[in-house]
Order: sequence, then C-alpha cells, then structure tokens
Amino acid sequence: MSTYPDDFGDFTARPYPPGTLPAGAVATAYPPVYGPGYPPGSPPGYPPPRVRPLTLLLVLIFGLLAGFALYRFVFDRGSPAVDPRPITPRGDLAADEKSTIDLFRKASPSVVFITTRGRAMDFTTRNVFEVPQGAGSGFIWDNAGHVVTNYHVIREATSAQVTLNEHSTFDAELVGVAPEYDLAVLRIKTEASRLPPIAIGTSHDLQVGQKVFAIGNPFGLDQSLTTGVVSALGRTIQGVAGNEIEEVIQTDAAINPGNSGGPLLDSAGRLIGVNTAIFSPSGSNAGIGFAVPVDTVNRAVPQLIRNGRIVRPRLPVSINESISDRIPRERLGVEGVLILGVDRGSAAAQAGLRGTQRTARGQYLWGDVIQAVDGKPVRSVTELYRVLENYQAGDTVTLTVFRNGETLDIKVPLQPGQYR
Repeated sequence: MSTYPDDFGDFTARPYPPGTLPAGAVATAYPPVYGPGYPPGSPPGYPPPRVRPLTLLLVLIFGLLAGFALYRFVFDRGSPAVDPRPITPRGDLAADEKSTIDLFRKASPSVVFITTRGRAMDFTTRNVFEVPQGAGSGFIWDNAGHVVTNYHVIREATSAQVTLNEHSTFDAELVGVAPEYDLAVLRIKTEASRLPPIAIGTSHDLQVGQKVFAIGNPFGLDQSLTTGVVSALGRTIQGVAGNEIEEVIQTDAAINPGNSGGPLLDSAGRLIGVNTAIFSPSGSNAGIGFAVPVDTVNRAVPQLIRNGRIVRPRLPVSINESISDRIPRERLGVEGVLILGVDRGSAAAQAGLRGTQRTARGQYLWGDVIQAVDGKPVRSVTELYRVLENYQAGDTVTLTVFRNGETLDIKVPLQPGQYR
C-alpha cells in the first residue's frame, strides 16, 4: 500500500494499480490522509460540512460583547478632574427652607450657652477648688438680663457662666429655682441692647403634628438647630424634685445632653416649651424628647424673678388627702374633695364655704365637697392642687360644691401660700 495524489489533489491511501509498482519498490502501508473538512472514509470529492447560520450569529454576538467589555475595561476609564469643576446653578431655595433659615436667624440671638462649676476636694492636700461640672442651654427672658434654663442644669453648681450668641461670656447669679417644674432663672449684667428676649407663644392650643424647632448646645456644640414635630401632648414625666410635671410636650426633634434648658419653638419662632428631658436607654437622642409647656413657664418665671420661688395660690380651707378623698365616696356617694375646715375671717369664710363639724353627740356634719374649679372636674386633693397651679394668688375662681344633696357655685379669691 502506498499513497499517490488522485485527480482531486487529495492524498488517499489506496493500492497502486496492478503492475504499476516500480521495480524494487516495497509496498508500505501509511495512515490515510484526508483533506480539510473530509470525515474519515470519505471518498475523494466529498463536500465539506457546512457551518450553520445560527452558530455564526452566536459567535458574532459573543465577539461583539467581548469586544465592548474589553473597550470599557481598557479605554472607558473616565478622565480625572485636575481642575476645579464648573458650578451647577442651584436656583432659589424652597419656601420651607427660607422660613427655617429666617426662624433661626431671628431666634438664635436669644439662645445662650451655660456652663457650671462645682467644688471638689483634693484628698491629699484637703484643698477645695472649683472644677467644671456641666453645661446646658438657656434663653434670654428679658433685656434686664434674666436667663431661663432647667433647674437640673445648675443643680449643685457653685457658679455659672452664660455665653451669648456673639460669644461674649458673663458670670451669672442665681435668681430663683422651681424644682417642681425643672426651671431656674439666672441673671447676667450687660447692656440691654445685647439681650434680645425670646418671643413667647402658647402651649394650650398646640396640636399633634405641628412643626417644632429646638435650638441649643448639644454636647457643647453651640447654636445647633434640630427640627421635628409635636409627637404628643399632655404627657406626665418625673421631675428632678421627685414630683410629676403635667401637660408636658413630647417631640421627635433631636434633643441631646446639652440641649437641656434650651427653647422649643413653633413655626413662627415663638417659645412653646423648655427642653428638659429625653427618653433613651443610651442617654442620647432616641426620638423621644420632652419640654415643659410655655404656659407653665410663663406663670412660674415671673414669680421666680419677683420672689425667688414659686408661691402657689391656695384656698383658705383645710383639707387632708387621706380623708378628703375617701369620705365623699364612702359616705356621700359623690366624687370630690371634702372641706374639713374654713379659715376664720378668710375670703372663703366670707364667700360662705362650709367645713366639716362634729356635734356634741359625736356625729359629723359633713362640709362642702369641691367637685370642680371653673368647670374643671376635681376628684381628689392631688387634682385640686394641679388645677390651682394654673392660677396665681389674687385670682378669683368659681367652685362647684356639693352640699346637702344640692350643687352650688361659689366664687372665692385665692390667697398666697404653699400646699407642700
């Protein structure tokens, strides 16, 4: 067996025709050789297999995708901005942004930064010296230099300093405190022109959802503004004096350590509360902050300036929490506060209020039972105290009293005094 080219130019293993083997040649078997595209055993001239169009299309698409990816990787890398970028025009500020900016510009000059110092002892030398104790916020109440803050900001401090919006600092003197409201009043001495009083609003007409703004010095970062809404109204929190503070405002505006004593403002820039506490497991803002309502502040601060303390108004009558609450329910079947006695010669006696008496036979003639003050229901001595805290000495109130099965309205002037 040998090979020779056939008529088609292909080398195919086949034997020489008989009698054509050259003299002396040795027949050798070689592996068959095929032309390109010819399957084994194909005869000469067998047409090569065709490539399907779909295969060509897929190969073409794959090549294009691979080429595009290579281009993006090698050439489309962007160009570094080695020169300052051109400025994109911003346009006008949004209306709510303008109002917030204007509010801060007007209110921030009335907000102050308060730092306190306390006494410490060197146990080695027994020397006593002052050390920084804490910091908080406050606001200017009037141009006479009175500054309102929280009581817990200056509690146990031996001295305090007030830093104004324009960074001038003054030593402050303590004017008065009301721990039951967590309020304190300081005073600094400087020109009235440098002391813009904060605008005063109201809190009794607030609504949940109103926008609020807190300005203060959280963590010592002075003149910081945060925003939020009134989250709830009428909350009760525990004050630093151990009593309950009523009608407190709850807000989600960020209030952190250092915000205490700062103002909570409405969208008109008016004071609606004094930031006093937060509810947080960590001690930082958790979206639940509380503020003493401005209606309470506006009653308490003038008394602190005038008297150095809160002088609660009182009815000139004798009541007892354990007796006055229980007897009306158990003996008379009504809710209210039983009057045990009436001060002789007082406005209450002149108005005709009656106290409880005991006959010679040991029987009790029950006195008047106070059921409402100016239409506000009163069911206990504690509620009576809370209602009267909304008044001042000298105010006249209308008491609704239960007497011998009848209900009467009696007007009584309030006198100065302390219940607790």
